[in-house]
Amino acid sequence: MKTFLGFLSFLLLSQGVGGVLYELTGGWFRLWSVVSRNDLFDGYETAVSIALIVAGIAVGAAASAVSTARRGRV
Repeated sequence: MKTFLGFLSFLLLSQGVGGVLYELTGGWFRLWSVVSRNDLFDGYETAVSIALIVAGIAVGAAASAVSTARRGRV
């Protein structure tokens, strides 16, 4: 479970950072950002990218909590 949450955290963080960099640099990080290619988020790309960064941090904290809780049980 920790490995899956860690991977999900990395994925969310990389997409969020890639989206913010895409918006700040004017399109240099086009291949990183899925948010910029999706028409659903048109006009809200920066906000969605920041939300992805926050979600990635939260999932990373949850992965850390899961590993700490499992150590207490064993």
